[in-house]
Amino acid sequence: MKNKCMLVAALLMLSGTMSAKVVLPPMFSDNMVLQQQADAPIWGKAKPMKSVKITTSWDGMTYETTADKEGKWKLSVRTPEAGGPYELTLTDGQKLVLKNVMIGEVWICSGQSNMEMPLKGWGKIMDYEKEIAAANHPNIRLLHVEHVTSTQPESDIRIRDNGWQVCSPLTVPDFSATAYFFGREISEKQNVPIGLIHTSWGGTNVESWISGKILKEMPDFSKVVEDIQVMPDKSAMKAEYLKGLEAWNNRVDEGFATGKPVRAEVAWDDSNWGKMNFPGMVEEQGLDGFDGLLWLRRTVEIPSSWAGKKVQLVLGAIDDNDVTYWNGKEVGRTDGYSIARNYTVPGKMVKAGTLVLAIRVTDTGGGCGMPDELYLRSANGEQISLAGEWKYQVAADARKEGMPPKDMSENPNLPTSLYNAMIHPLVPYSIRGAIWYQGENNASRAYQYRELFPLVIENWRQNWGQDFPFYFVQLANFMQQSPQPVDSEWAELREAQTRTLFVANTGMAVIIDKGDANDIHPKDKQTVGHRLALIARANTYGEQIPYSGPMYRSYQVSGNKIILSFDHTNGGLKSGDGKELQGFSIAGRDHKFHWAKAEIQGDKIVVSSSEVPYPVAVRYAWANNPVCNLYNGAGLPASPFRTDDWKGVTQK
Repeated sequence: MKNKCMLVAALLMLSGTMSAKVVLPPMFSDNMVLQQQADAPIWGKAKPMKSVKITTSWDGMTYETTADKEGKWKLSVRTPEAGGPYELTLTDGQKLVLKNVMIGEVWICSGQSNMEMPLKGWGKIMDYEKEIAAANHPNIRLLHVEHVTSTQPESDIRIRDNGWQVCSPLTVPDFSATAYFFGREISEKQNVPIGLIHTSWGGTNVESWISGKILKEMPDFSKVVEDIQVMPDKSAMKAEYLKGLEAWNNRVDEGFATGKPVRAEVAWDDSNWGKMNFPGMVEEQGLDGFDGLLWLRRTVEIPSSWAGKKVQLVLGAIDDNDVTYWNGKEVGRTDGYSIARNYTVPGKMVKAGTLVLAIRVTDTGGGCGMPDELYLRSANGEQISLAGEWKYQVAADARKEGMPPKDMSENPNLPTSLYNAMIHPLVPYSIRGAIWYQGENNASRAYQYRELFPLVIENWRQNWGQDFPFYFVQLANFMQQSPQPVDSEWAELREAQTRTLFVANTGMAVIIDKGDANDIHPKDKQTVGHRLALIARANTYGEQIPYSGPMYRSYQVSGNKIILSFDHTNGGLKSGDGKELQGFSIAGRDHKFHWAKAEIQGDKIVVSSSEVPYPVAVRYAWANNPVCNLYNGAGLPASPFRTDDWKGVTQK
């Protein structure tokens, strides 16, 4: 009996030792990058009141602390100059070794879909196949934060792929293209390892990325933040949403209540339905301003060689939510417009002959449609394109039926929700700085953005306890061009971004020449990353290089002309295409703008129009998608600007 008791005691002691192994947040993993020449915090959990030690292989130093009563602990280790690979050994009685650790430069990469846009995936940036094949960069490490929301600041974070990944053709395709091209250039020019922490979410508002503590200082959001902070838990919010969604669906969609959506049935008569072409957006094909419920159908001929074999149905990122049917049977459903649809159809459903595809699309706001490549792919790689004409029928117009309910339990546009879940848990991981690409979602509230965007920078810097560099991308040109000078929400949002340069240690990459009239996601992310990298190379790493295009400084009225002065005229002011300057408009006291003649005189531009004998204001590139061509000698485009402060269309 005595021997048995001793054996049990020994087993209990061994069990306690094994369970006492240090637990780390997922951003501390093999392959990680720690910021060079910093006191880099490392934290985690252990057995309560247990001693925790960290030994660093670069200098053999050991750091020690004691876990608190809840088992939480934190240490800071002093990092050397860039280099590696190294190891970190952690122990509270049992060793945990982190391998292939690099010391270098760490950057947070955040924003909405243009930051999220991957090299391949739903985006397929320019030359993506070539770029992916060449992405063997062992000195670049990638950390991808999962989409998650919270009404309260979280301490735990969700990471894809079990932590840091070494950059390679296998790991880079689904990573942020903008972040990758930025990091690649910094790594090459500075000859240092780079750690990129990608935490972004497409289609999100800037207020989602700000903490409640900071956001409630704005009168526009103080009540909203108070309401969010007392919201019920996610499960209760989810149940309320599902209840409301079921009621809305039952009211607006024939057959939904019985579980038999009739518009998906093979025999349904769609001869009187309208026609649209996809890939595309419905707003550009006669349904301007549409929100609500839309059905899409088309037929496809399945070859006999495909019969009985599974098929991939690739639909890209449908905007917003879909339920997809194959000959009347559901084969997939997804909520969220930035998520690529790739549904597997089992072989037993694949029959030779005519296939009827039906898609039930619910749009809860913003754009609606199927903007990406559409096709069927067989098991042996054969493809059938689904691009072209589809039939459509509006089942519910939200302007008449009311908007479909939104899932607030996972709503990324709930103010503070992304800061709480995707930023706060990263603090205080040691970083060099942040890059940011966002603003499209806030364009209709551009004047408000003047206050909101600087709050992001203030908020993050305050929490990290350092005034780190914060570099951002100005919105690209987008939508149809205007033949005459017009007011513009996107121009006002760009102005709000430009005003943020008054915040210290910031920089703005101008891409007014790299957009696409028909695609809110420009494919040339190489240039975006490069122009962000130029700012960092000059202002963070001290390279003596031009990093900005011409920036408007001041103006002077001289008779019937206005003379404009600029900063960042490196190599002189130039027309980017060798033609006359375009994009300038001029107005008199009546506030009516006319296209103007603009001439370069040294580092100044003289603007005039025969229709405006007494000018008082000039605007440049002031439109959603302006025609403009002012550059400096370094080949960098001028930022849009205006000399007036007249009331804008978003000033509410």
